[in-house]
Amino acid sequence: MSASYTNTRAESKWPRYPAVYEINTWVWLSDLSRKYGKSVDLASVPSAEWDAISAYGFDAVWLMGVWERSPAGIAIANKNEGLLADFKRALPDFHSDDNAGSPYCVRRYVVDQHLGGSEALATAREELAKRGMNLLLDFVPNHVAPDHPWIGKHPEYFIRGDSNDAKNDPSSFIEINGTVFACGRDPYFPAWPDVLQLNAFDPGLRQAVIETLAGIACQCDGVRCDMAMLFLNAVFDRTWGARSGPQPSTEYWTDVISIVKAGHPGFLFIAEAYWDLEWELQQRGFDFCYDKKLYDRLEHSDAEDVRLHLCADMAYQNKLLRFIENHDEPRAAAIFSDAKLRAVELATATLPGLRLFHEGQFEGRKVRVPVFLGRRPDETVDEGLLRFSKQLMAAANQPVFRSGDWDLCARTGWPDNQSFRNLVAWTWRKDEERYLIAVNLSGSSVQAEIQLPWADLAGAEWRLHDMLSGAAYDRDGNLMLSPGLYVELQPWGFHFLQFAPAK
Repeated sequence: MSASYTNTRAESKWPRYPAVYEINTWVWLSDLSRKYGKSVDLASVPSAEWDAISAYGFDAVWLMGVWERSPAGIAIANKNEGLLADFKRALPDFHSDDNAGSPYCVRRYVVDQHLGGSEALATAREELAKRGMNLLLDFVPNHVAPDHPWIGKHPEYFIRGDSNDAKNDPSSFIEINGTVFACGRDPYFPAWPDVLQLNAFDPGLRQAVIETLAGIACQCDGVRCDMAMLFLNAVFDRTWGARSGPQPSTEYWTDVISIVKAGHPGFLFIAEAYWDLEWELQQRGFDFCYDKKLYDRLEHSDAEDVRLHLCADMAYQNKLLRFIENHDEPRAAAIFSDAKLRAVELATATLPGLRLFHEGQFEGRKVRVPVFLGRRPDETVDEGLLRFSKQLMAAANQPVFRSGDWDLCARTGWPDNQSFRNLVAWTWRKDEERYLIAVNLSGSSVQAEIQLPWADLAGAEWRLHDMLSGAAYDRDGNLMLSPGLYVELQPWGFHFLQFAPAK
């Protein structure tokens, strides 16, 4: 890819703890085209739609899947019975034309013409900038489409095999114009048949990636890097062994990120990360890494497991990306009860790190749409959840939650009442702004005393205003410090309390 783009915009500005909105671009534009009765691309999105997104207070929009889709990848996917079954599950009236191709089977890092091309993306970026929002896009380090230009021009960039590999393991190796290439893979799963595996250890590839990312960095304010941990030296070596050649003395991500950031200060790198490798990726230069552990604990574990996770060092927590939904996970409304969904949405919206929200999450969509599909089924909006989400996002759209100081609170109970263990609580403070969030992460009622970190509460009366329920409570500062602030919450109940001196 050419790096001839010119970035005429000023250095990207990001708050310490951004809020980001992920949009499945192809599907979203398909919905808008139906809504407005005309073809809508990134250049012609009505202003009202950008205004509606901006109203939530997001710091950035992640337009997932803007790069050129692969005709070869589409043809392979349309022969895959497992994928076709998944398509029909999500879209009962699925037709082969609905397969737009995987956005992670990239043919070229050029904006797909179906979405309006590069000029349309530039228009969308300007619309976001007018509303104070940055733009995030994708980068896929591990693999490319089987019709990517590098296949013919730079076969050395890839993991390759021989005729025996293609003959004996056709699901993992493919022959193209006389050269056998390995299909892309995660070491714990079968190979992906529609993509070819890049070689993280090839020095030419690293330089080509730097040039590619320099071009991307001229078109947006940051990238979400797909399956980033696969390109750590140790992981790549375990996956590919001798096929990858000698291990370099430097790490791929250290080399790539440092050089791109030198030319584009403020450009954000986000890692999709698993396998307890988040800290290592942070050390390699990533600004934020997925917090899949929190997601799993919110879904499957109890409040104590969540609390213990939140006891981690702040240098680590500050660089985690919190979510309860994204394009890879089931829809939150499909796996959480109505009451629990509100509790976990409040939690992820008010923890330190980057907070990721997925288009359709607030409306209560339940169908997870495979990323290959160009459209999705109609679903009824959950008006109650939408009202709650709007109220929550308005309450959390304060400077304190973008750049304030966060503290996890201790909480205590009584010998005959240990329900406090089901409560997790934390505070935020910035100058005179103070907030307490307390969440009951259980299906039983809880009673607890929360230990607050603010010694200067003493000697004064305080008004505690719940930003979500509207209730107000007057409390004595001395008693809130010792024995603590008493709270009682129903199953999956919560408080979002703003503290101010009582008048």
